[in-house]
Amino acid sequence: MPATDRSRRPWSARRIPACLAASLILLAAGALLFEAIWIRTGHRATAWWTTLTTELATRPLGNLWILTGAAVAAALGLWLVILALTPGLRHQLPLRGPTNSHIRMHAVLARKGAALLLRDAAMRVPGVSTARVRVRRRRVTVRASVGFRDTADVKDDLTDALRREERDQLALARSPRLRVRVRRSKK
Repeated sequence: MPATDRSRRPWSARRIPACLAASLILLAAGALLFEAIWIRTGHRATAWWTTLTTELATRPLGNLWILTGAAVAAALGLWLVILALTPGLRHQLPLRGPTNSHIRMHAVLARKGAALLLRDAAMRVPGVSTARVRVRRRRVTVRASVGFRDTADVKDDLTDALRREERDQLALARSPRLRVRVRRSKK
């Protein structure tokens, strides 16, 4: 299978939320199962079981504690669904794989690393005195101060240099939009 030009961002394992959710569910299910077996075998119900069943049977559905418990359970369930459906690892950008190879490779670059490479490329443009680069998934924002030269010329040169750097050096799977803002540096 040939490698595609568009790589997807890797999915994070999310071990900690999964472990916490599984531990809580296991603990609650184990306690309820133990108590149900304990009662079925002819023993008396423990105090917490009697209190819990009485409270759940007598409280109306509009009670503040019932509504709070339901809201907490719904929020936790929504959080787990969001974690399951989103890839995570948002600080990593996927790179292009080789197009003529039959080997599937997944490589990523940290956003901070991409920002540093682009900042270095921006600083090599004549006239740029300082540059700040912010890399997002779909957009790269560059703010540069011009010490000398015309700002329009510097902006054109800076845009060309950053596009070349992004295309040749970074090799991102999905090219983000480039937004360049240039201003005259204050003396």
